[in-house]
Order: sequence, then structure tokens, then C-alpha cells
Amino acid sequence: MRAFDQETNMRIDDLVHPKFISAEAFQRQDVSWMPGWLPRYFSAGRLGESRQRSAASKLGAIGQLEVSLTRDKRDVKRLQKLRYQVFYEHGQAVADLATWFMRRDKDYFDDICDHLMVVDRSRQSTVGRSPVIGTYRLLRQNVAERHGGFYSAKEFDISGFFKRHAGLRFLELGRSCVLPAYRSKRAIELLWHGVWSYVREHRIDVMIGCASFEGTDTERLALPLSFLHHFARAPEAWRAVAHPLRQVEISRLTKDEIDIRRAWRELPPLIKGYLHAGAFVGDGAVTDPQFGTTDVLIVLPVGSINARYISHFGADAQRYAGERRQAQKSGL
Repeated sequence: MRAFDQETNMRIDDLVHPKFISAEAFQRQDVSWMPGWLPRYFSAGRLGESRQRSAASKLGAIGQLEVSLTRDKRDVKRLQKLRYQVFYEHGQAVADLATWFMRRDKDYFDDICDHLMVVDRSRQSTVGRSPVIGTYRLLRQNVAERHGGFYSAKEFDISGFFKRHAGLRFLELGRSCVLPAYRSKRAIELLWHGVWSYVREHRIDVMIGCASFEGTDTERLALPLSFLHHFARAPEAWRAVAHPLRQVEISRLTKDEIDIRRAWRELPPLIKGYLHAGAFVGDGAVTDPQFGTTDVLIVLPVGSINARYISHFGADAQRYAGERRQAQKSGL
């Protein structure tokens, strides 16, 4: 769920606009030169697995914007370039030499995750492909457990989740971003449609991930962070705490000192959207010097999702899937 403030200057039409009444409302690489022996040598390993990934699977469309699910290595490279643009060129992330040279934001998790990809079909690049304008990274619990765990576990102690909720299926959301030119359009709505489609297909019970404030000056962020602590803190059953050596206290103001309306205005739009959907926030925050952010943990049990969101996207996640099918019939 990582997303910068400028990354999330976007809307989901009326869904992200707060209907705020009172404080009480918040109490709840493909290689053609590969020698013939190499595939046989790695046939049971990750290389053989990665080369067999299927092409992108289209999930939905709104107008000329289309969202797909992909693990194709060529697509992932395009998404990494997009993330570099958003996080490093437009954001405050600081690139190491390898990242700067490749102009791609990449890490170990890209190889094991599924990726949502939004493209603009009204445009074509010099190689004849529609440009990528948005993405989300998805990591299921059963996959994470085979490969060392969730990304969020680097910042928050989430081990208690799996003990208290044995049998539930967890999904981690991360690396969310949209190009600046599309932040006033409906790319984020398509991404959320893609997430909901994925949740339905894999029968996910709980979504988690890190969401970010731009900047690492926690004094400047005292008001919105304190608001999250007092009005959006997860109940005990869903609570996870930032690792002690990285934890930043977010209860900097007392409940009575909080200007609720101002605090709401200072929240990143994506975090507002999560709260409207029914999400909770974990204990404490973590500053990330590389990305120049202050991160909080978002916890969203599927059973707590606001009925208004489910109605909007459809309980069977078919609202924009239908639009995609209509566009295909029209030859778009």
C-alpha cells in the first residue's frame, strides 16, 4: 500500500470525498541466447518458473483506461520504470547507484508478486504499446510464506495477525503509484477494481500494507498522525506495532487537542480512501529515509469493507469487467 502524498493526489469520484460529521464517526529478463542445458538445469527452480509466466490478464476498463493482472517479466520492467518516475523523479526517494543507472524501482518482491497494470489505450509508445500509467503490487500470504514473508514485516511486527487469525487468507498491497497527469482521472478507481477482483478470485480475508505520508518530519505530521492514533487505531484483534528500533510515536497530541476537520484535510487521499473503506491503522509509524516517507500500517478485513464500496464495484467485481467486454466487442 505504499503511496506518496503526491502519488495519491487522485480521487475515486465521490468515494474518497469525506462525509465527515463528528469524531464519533471514527471510533470503529527474457534471454534468447540461453544455452540448451540451462532450462533443464533450472527446470524446477525459480528461473524456469519465471520464464513460464503468462501474459497479462485483462480485468476491466473505464473509457480508454484498462487494468490488467500480470507477472510477465517485460510488463514488470515497465512497471518498475513507472515506479522510478513516480517515486524518484517526482517524489523524494533517493536512488542508489544501481537504481539510478537502471532507472527502475525494483526489489526482491517483484519476482514473487502479482502486479496490477493500468494502461492508456488511447496512446501508443514508439514500440506500439499503450503506455503504463498506474500500478499496484499484490502478495498473497501463501506465496509470502514460501519466500521469506511480507514486505510490511520489515517495518511492523505482524506475526500476531497469523496467530490470532489462523486460517484467514492475507493479501499485502504495495508499490501503488499513478503518473501525475492521470491523478485527476479514474486510474485509481481501476486499480481498486483490480484489487477487488483479485480479492474475490483468491478469497482473501484481510488486506494489509504500508501507506505513506510524504516526508520524514514527524513533528510536521503530528496532527494527522495523532488523528489516526485516536480515531482510526485498530482494535486489539487487528493491532500490529512498529518494530521498536524503527518506531516513531504517533500519539503526539491528546484527543482533545486535535482539530478533526483540519487533521482530515492533512491526510493523504489514499489513506482517506482506506479509512472510508473500513480500514484500521496499526500502532506507531516508521520513517523510511530511502523513500522520504513516514509509513503507517493499514489493516483492512474484507468483512469490514463499507457496503457502499462493495455496491460500487459489484459484489462479483463485474462492474468495469462488463465495460471491458463491451469495449472489446466495439473493437476498441
